[in-house]
Amino acid sequence: MEDQYQTTAVAADERFQNHILQGVSRTFALTIPVLPQSLARVVSNAYLLCRIADTIEDDKQLPDYRKREYSEQFIRVVAGADSAQDFATRLYPELSAEATADEKELIQNTPAVIRITHSFNARQRVALERCIRIMAEGMTRYQETNVRYGLRDQADMDKYCYFVAGVVGEMLTELFCDHCKGIDRKRPELMQLAVSFGQGLQMTNILKDIWEDQQRGMCWLPQDVFAQNGADLRQLQPRTENSGFQQALGQLVGVARAHLANALRYTLIIPAHETGIRRFCLWALGMAVLTLRKINANRAFSSGREVKISRRSVKATIALTNLLTSHDKLLLWLFNLMARPLPECQLPAVFSPVSETVPKL
Repeated sequence: MEDQYQTTAVAADERFQNHILQGVSRTFALTIPVLPQSLARVVSNAYLLCRIADTIEDDKQLPDYRKREYSEQFIRVVAGADSAQDFATRLYPELSAEATADEKELIQNTPAVIRITHSFNARQRVALERCIRIMAEGMTRYQETNVRYGLRDQADMDKYCYFVAGVVGEMLTELFCDHCKGIDRKRPELMQLAVSFGQGLQMTNILKDIWEDQQRGMCWLPQDVFAQNGADLRQLQPRTENSGFQQALGQLVGVARAHLANALRYTLIIPAHETGIRRFCLWALGMAVLTLRKINANRAFSSGREVKISRRSVKATIALTNLLTSHDKLLLWLFNLMARPLPECQLPAVFSPVSETVPKL
C-alpha cells in the first residue's frame, strides 16, 4: 500500500514538472523534449530550479536583503539542508502582483520540484547544486549593484553572463557526460567551450531585451564599449539614430557571434549518434543566430518584438538542423552562411570570465 502511495506521489510530481515547464518557458518546453527521456527529466528539473532562483531576483516587491535571504535559503533547499515547504510557504505570499500566475504556481510547488531533484544520482545532484549556488550568489551580487546605466565594462558583462548562463552550460555538460560515456571522454574539451556557449545565448537575449530592461531600470550593456564609441548609456532612448550607439551595438553582436561559433564547436564534439543532445543545442544556436541577424539589420529597434524571430523561422530552424544533425561539414557551412552578415570578433582560445574550475566528479 505504501509503495502504491509513493508511486502515485512521484507521478503527481512528474505531472506538475511537465505542466509548469510549459507555463514558465515556451522555448525550453519546445527544446527539452528532444533530449533522451531520462536526460529530459533532469534538464527539465534543472531549468525549474534556475527559474525559481530567477523569480526571486526579478521580483520588484522584495527588497535586496530579502532577496539575499531567500536566495541563500533556496541554495540550502536544493542541497537538502533546509525545508522546501518552509521556503515556499514564506516566499509565496511575498511575491509581487507582477509575478505571473505560472511563477507563483512554481514557487508554491517548490517541494514537488525538489523531491524530483533529490531523486537524481550523486553526479547529477552535485551539478545542479553547484549551478544554483553560483547562479543565486552571482545574481544577488548584481541585484545589489546599481545597473541602471549599464555594467562597468566587457569583463563585468562576461562575469554577469557567467552567473546567469555560463554556469548553466557547465551544468548541462556535466549532465550530458553523466548520460553518455562517449561524451564523458570529451569532457575537458566541452568544458572549455561550455561557458562561451552560455554567454552567446545570454548576450543575444540581453541585446534583444535592451529597451524592456531599461523600462525596468536595468541595463546589462558594458559602459566602456559604448564610451569608446562616443555613446553615453545614461542618455540613450529607444529607436536611437546615434551612430556611436549603433556601432557599439554592432561590436557586441560580433562578440555574441564569436561565442555562438564556439557553441557550434561544442555541439560538433557531441558524438553524432546523440541526435537528441545535438538537436537540443542546434535549435538554441540556430534561433540565436537568426535573432542576431535581425538585431544587426535593425540597430535602431525600440522593442524586443521588432527583432523577435517568427514562428516560421523557428520551424525552419528545427527542420533544417534536424536534417543536418549528423553532418558536421554541412552544419559548419550553414552556420557560416547564416552568420556571414554579422560583425566578427576574436575571443581568447579558452574563454573563462571566472577562475573557478569545475571539479571532476
